[in-house]
Amino acid sequence: MGATLPQGEFAVRLEFNSRIDRQRSRIILRQPDGGESRVVMDADAPPNVLSGRAAATIAGRWKLDWQVLSIDGHITRGEVPFSVRDNTPVP
Repeated sequence: MGATLPQGEFAVRLEFNSRIDRQRSRIILRQPDGGESRVVMDADAPPNVLSGRAAATIAGRWKLDWQVLSIDGHITRGEVPFSVRDNTPVP
């Protein structure tokens, strides 16, 4: 949360305090320009973890929006804001 990353691919890992229904949970990557993409989840993550890989291709403020369904039926949502720095070399 609040991290600054270089442009490129990065790992996503959200850990929860109980088991989650992975089929009904999701992470959406929101770009600075308003675009969005769904993060493909790792199938072999522990039962209380959502993890995957994403790519940040432009500098600016990004956000991961997540939603999980716990095994007991409760839906929880949140967001993780972060920034991506420009990797363009200065001449």
